[in-house]
Amino acid sequence: MAHQSVITFRQYPFEIGQRIYIEDGPRRGDWEVIGLTDKTLKLRCPVSHREVEWKRFCYFTEESSDTPWPHPDNESS
Repeated sequence: MAHQSVITFRQYPFEIGQRIYIEDGPRRGDWEVIGLTDKTLKLRCPVSHREVEWKRFCYFTEESSDTPWPHPDNESS
């Protein structure tokens, strides 16, 4: 199995009350986490007080330069 440079995405473990900044994209800006479910994230803008509920979309990323590819635990899929 060859080793490659691989970017890993993990769903971010939000908590109610967190203040976040989305740096780019259509949802960019400052938000406060005001609600969570397994599938959705409810946010409020601190300026306009607009509330939105979206499917979870934020992920924490990490890049590794020496990772087996494909991942050994995914070979059976």
